[in-house]
Amino acid sequence: MSALKLPDSLVSAEWLQRNIDHPQLVIFDASWHLPTSGRDGFKEWQNERIKNARYFDFDKTVCAPDSDLPHMMPDAQQFTAAVQKLGLNVDSVVVIYDSLGLFSSPRVWWMLRSMGFEACAILDGGLPAWKNARFAISNETKPDSFDTGNFVASPAAGDFCDAQAVLVGIDDPGTTILDARPAERFRGEVEEPRPGLRKGHMPGARNVPFSELLHQGRMKSKAELKQILNRQIPAGNHTICSCGSGITACVIAFAAHLVGYDDLSVYDGSWCEWGQPGDLPIE
Repeated sequence: MSALKLPDSLVSAEWLQRNIDHPQLVIFDASWHLPTSGRDGFKEWQNERIKNARYFDFDKTVCAPDSDLPHMMPDAQQFTAAVQKLGLNVDSVVVIYDSLGLFSSPRVWWMLRSMGFEACAILDGGLPAWKNARFAISNETKPDSFDTGNFVASPAAGDFCDAQAVLVGIDDPGTTILDARPAERFRGEVEEPRPGLRKGHMPGARNVPFSELLHQGRMKSKAELKQILNRQIPAGNHTICSCGSGITACVIAFAAHLVGYDDLSVYDGSWCEWGQPGDLPIE
């Protein structure tokens, strides 16, 4: 069998179906839901998933173990151990999806790339697109087994950044800060869903609600994404993507990658950190 190659960083349900049994293919279900939703991505994966999909739990398993902030990136050693347990090999080809269409899957895509694994793509439209295409759903009580993988993480500098980098970026005309939260949260017109956080946004940040990059759970066309992002990102600028807790910031980063931006960072702590009572500036 010939080696499996991704056509793009975004793949269709039809492409995934054609290649579903390729030995190099690894499928990750990255479903995650806001704590206020009452939904559990892991339980949903247990009941309904694409064939061979492995649950990538960035909220409780593949995350920094001692952080007070939600689902922060683990270090390279912790990441390596976690993805090897998921069967990730150096020659694997990964497709990531989530149950909402395109919401949390870019987080796993960004995590993998930040750790040196580039042969990964997102399923456009996620599980809903797969089901709408009437492709098979697995609900076996015992998920498929797999061998321990051999991938070893090699972190890329700058793919994730911290509050200090954002502070520097606020005063740097060569840096653009994009906030993926809904407009009313960005403007501080409503309370944050996580109790105790201040309202507003980072000084100088620009609002690109992640939902504006999507149409019915799928990415908008590259032409549409270019039009949206070119209005917000001056040519040549470094772009820092932020959101509520580092999830939908990755939707912006993914969309920007699709249309050719490459100087990108995700602020991992996002508003969960910045919005805490303290001295970090807010507008």
